[in-house]
Amino acid sequence: MYFNPASERWVACWIWIHYALVMNLMEYEAKAARQGFRNISGVDEAGRGPLAGPVVAAAVIFSPNINIVDLDDSKKLSPKKREELFLEIKERATTYGVAVIGHKIIDEINILQASRLAMKQAVDQLNPIPDLLLIDGNQKIESSIDQWAIVKGDSKSLSIAAASVLAKVTRDRIMDDYHKLYPQSVSYTHLRAHETRHDLVCRLLLE
Repeated sequence: MYFNPASERWVACWIWIHYALVMNLMEYEAKAARQGFRNISGVDEAGRGPLAGPVVAAAVIFSPNINIVDLDDSKKLSPKKREELFLEIKERATTYGVAVIGHKIIDEINILQASRLAMKQAVDQLNPIPDLLLIDGNQKIESSIDQWAIVKGDSKSLSIAAASVLAKVTRDRIMDDYHKLYPQSVSYTHLRAHETRHDLVCRLLLE
């Protein structure tokens, strides 16, 4: 059988790049494992920035040495790729939890506290119970479980990236349903992403 040397070099290069990306995303999981943690959960939220809609949080535990091709911070992925990864994450996770906090509670306790509450509720759904939480950002949650807050964690941790995809896709689906219910209102296609009050005003002025 003939092998094209150029093709072989391309494949080897792709494998090396993919391995490097996966190892970079596994840095915190590997560090936690070396310290004796076994059930390590990534935690992230979606909806803290946009003007409308709920805040959604997710928590995910994977088995060691998991490898999910193309998984990254949900904001860097196309909607199609997020949907594909959403299904794969749910199938391959040891356990996962997703929580939704609506606008009434957000108005009562503010968006920061609502985000922390959603993350806590997502973590509470996990079975087995995690012994370490890797949380995206600089805010920890109310829990007796050990926690590491990691700024830009969805670009540094595989389990946080997975949580970001679950949260983002779940929230996008909710916003799409809102748009179907209220098609005459401001497009929820815009509001489902990261549109703030300033973004919305600027867009409407330009339309």
